[in-house]
Amino acid sequence: QVQLVESGGGLVQPGGSLRLSCAASSRIFSTYTMGWYRQAPGKQRELVASITSGGITNTADSVKGRFTISRDNAKNMVYLQMDSLKPEDTAVYYCKAGYVGINYWGQGTQVTVSS
Repeated sequence: QVQLVESGGGLVQPGGSLRLSCAASSRIFSTYTMGWYRQAPGKQRELVASITSGGITNTADSVKGRFTISRDNAKNMVYLQMDSLKPEDTAVYYCKAGYVGINYWGQGTQVTVSS
C-alpha cells in the first residue's frame, strides 16, 4: 500500500507559476513510475506528465514546454513545475504511483488559473 499526498495547488493568475509536490510513503518509491494527472469539471481525467524509475519523462502535448515533472528518490517526492499557466489548466491535479500493474492515487489538489 502506498499513500500519496499532494500539495502546492491554489489560485494563480494567467501566466503565473505553481509547483505541485507529491509525497509518497513507500520504501520502494524509486521503483515506481510516477505521474501527474488532472481532471477538469465535466471532463475525463487525463495524463499531464509521467516519469519512470529511470527518469524517462513523458509530457502531454497540451503542457509541453510549460510543465516539467521531476522526482527526488531520496526524499520520496515527485514534483510538477507549472509555468505560463493558462485558464484551461484549471483542474484537480492528482499524483499517481504505478508498479507492476498496480496504481495508487492521491486525493488531489485544486489548481485554479484565473484573473
